[in-house]
Amino acid sequence: MRARASNSSEHLTEALTAAAPDLLRYFQRRLPIDDAADGLAELMLAAWRRVGYTPLGAEQSRMWLFGIARHVVTNAERSQRRRWNLTERFREVLRTSPTEGRPADDGADVRDAISRLTPTQAELVRLIHWDGFAITEAAQILSISPSTARTRYQRARADLKTALSELAPEVTGHLPMTVVGTPAGDPSGTTAPSIPHRTIRSADVVLLPLQRIDISSYPV
Repeated sequence: MRARASNSSEHLTEALTAAAPDLLRYFQRRLPIDDAADGLAELMLAAWRRVGYTPLGAEQSRMWLFGIARHVVTNAERSQRRRWNLTERFREVLRTSPTEGRPADDGADVRDAISRLTPTQAELVRLIHWDGFAITEAAQILSISPSTARTRYQRARADLKTALSELAPEVTGHLPMTVVGTPAGDPSGTTAPSIPHRTIRSADVVLLPLQRIDISSYPV
């Protein structure tokens, strides 16, 4: 049994080595150029899963590999059609649903400030304030402990307050915090602020009811 398995492995290795250039060209002619290498890799995985069925003759093994390649291309085309159909459904929903017009740069200062955080802190802030997750839920998504998430979140808020306090008074964005200025020369902070409160409102885009898309019934 071991000898047979060894012979099958050696034969498949020889067959793949000999046919690989032609198989790659096969995929390049039928798939987007960037997907050809992925197609060849998928074929090799499929062939090794069936190594015991590798035909013995050189020409037969070559034809067997091209048969697998055809299935790889067929599956890729089927998956692409599904993606196109799903994308077109989403486009139709967006075309026919009312939208709230907002300036392209609305909240740009806040987004820029968030992007200056460490990647984990930035994603934590986005999950909480843009996607509506609780801290414990965001921690689970990021695979960190809730206590670590709380510490990073508080540090992120402090860093954002510092960054946003330097912005113009009319800043709007995504974090529910208020930045208050204190007059120069009054380190105690007891004097009334010389500039108005600058509220960073929670103002991320919220899909209207008609725009809430249920993708659970769509194939991937």
